[in-house]
Amino acid sequence: MFRNHTTWSPAGRLFQVEYAMEAVKQGSAAIGLRSKTHAVLASVNKANSELSSHQKKIFKIDDHIGIAIAGLTADGRVLSRYLRSECINYSFTYESPLPVGRLVVQLADKAQVCTQRSWKRPYGVGLLVAGLDESGAHLYYNCPSGNYFEYQAFAIGSRSQAAKTYLERKFETFMDSSREELIKDALFAIKETLQGEKLTNSICTVAVVGVGEPFHVMDQKTVQEVIDSLEITEERADQGAAMQEDRSPETAPMDI
Repeated sequence: MFRNHTTWSPAGRLFQVEYAMEAVKQGSAAIGLRSKTHAVLASVNKANSELSSHQKKIFKIDDHIGIAIAGLTADGRVLSRYLRSECINYSFTYESPLPVGRLVVQLADKAQVCTQRSWKRPYGVGLLVAGLDESGAHLYYNCPSGNYFEYQAFAIGSRSQAAKTYLERKFETFMDSSREELIKDALFAIKETLQGEKLTNSICTVAVVGVGEPFHVMDQKTVQEVIDSLEITEERADQGAAMQEDRSPETAPMDI
C-alpha cells in the first residue's frame, strides 16, 4: 500500500518520489561550483568493467549552458535532449540565448508533472545545471521531486558528503576565484569522493563555461596536468608540515 507515487501515505509522504531521490544518491558523484564569471562542472565516470567504456555524465545543452547528472543515466540523457530543444526553440523565436533560470524552471515543471500522474514515474536523476547569462554565472540543482535550488557550490551522488564538506570550507572564496582556481577546487572535491583512490584523468571529467568561453569539456591531457600540479602542491605542503614538526622544541620533562 502507498507504493503508487500519486498516493499519499498517512505521514504525508510520497514514497516513490523519495525512492527516486535515493537513486540520485547511488549515482556517481558530480560537482558544481561558480564564481562571478565562470562555472565549473566535474564528475566521476568510472567504467563498470575494464572491457567497457564509461557512461557520459556531463552534457552540453547550449553554448552557455551545460549539465552534470547523478542517478539513472538514461533519464539524464532524455532530459538533456529536452533541454536542448527548449534552448533551440527560444533562440529561434527571440534570437537570444535562453536565460539559465528560466530553463531550470521549465525543467522543474517537467519533473513535477511526473510526481502527479499515475501513469508516469519520477525521473531517477539529479541535475546540476551550470550556465552564464546577462546576470552572471549560475549553478542550479534540479531534484526528481520538481524542486530546484541555486547554489554557490554543490555536490550530488555517491559519497558526495565528503565533497560538500570541502566545498563548505572553501565556498566564501569562490566568487572571486579565477577559472584555474575553480577547476582545482572542483578536482579537490572530486578527490574527496574517491576515498583514497588515486585521482586520474581516466575517472573524471571537467567542463567549464564563462565569459568569452563557451561551454566545453576539457581534454584529458589538460585535466591530467592540473591533477599533477595539485599533487605537487600537496607534497610541498606535507614536506613543510614535516619540517615544522622537526623544528619544534622538545617538551621539557615534568618535575617530580
